[in-house]
Amino acid sequence: MLQKGTKAPYFEGKDENGNTISLNDFAGKKLVLYFYPKDSTPGCTAEACDLRDNYKRFLSMGYEVIGVSKDSAASHQKFIAKYELPFHLISDTECEILKAYEAWGLKKLYGKESMGTIRTTYVIDEQGIIVDAIAKVDTKNHTAQILK
Repeated sequence: MLQKGTKAPYFEGKDENGNTISLNDFAGKKLVLYFYPKDSTPGCTAEACDLRDNYKRFLSMGYEVIGVSKDSAASHQKFIAKYELPFHLISDTECEILKAYEAWGLKKLYGKESMGTIRTTYVIDEQGIIVDAIAKVDTKNHTAQILK
């Protein structure tokens, strides 16, 4: 996991509409960059909906929210439409952003090991510095973790 106080790695990826989003787009702004395993699964839906329900609060505090997963843009479009998500989701099918942010790695589930997305959230300040790194995400109460 990347450490607090370090510079956020540069990223660039396509959102659900094929538009390019990069770290540079958030210069001078605060960013909640969250990594999640899969669209429309119970934990990922709970996390996205918690962030959705508090999105206006994030905006009022000067934050933008961006989600990143390995899912396709088409999957992201369906996820956004179904749950009325107000923020963009980046499709990182090649895992480049996931790896840069150390959100891709070995996972254990039911005794089996496999490579996958490690649910992680980074809070990045206006200067591009990581001010918080959350490894143990509480999907139903993630906003409270971020804004603590």
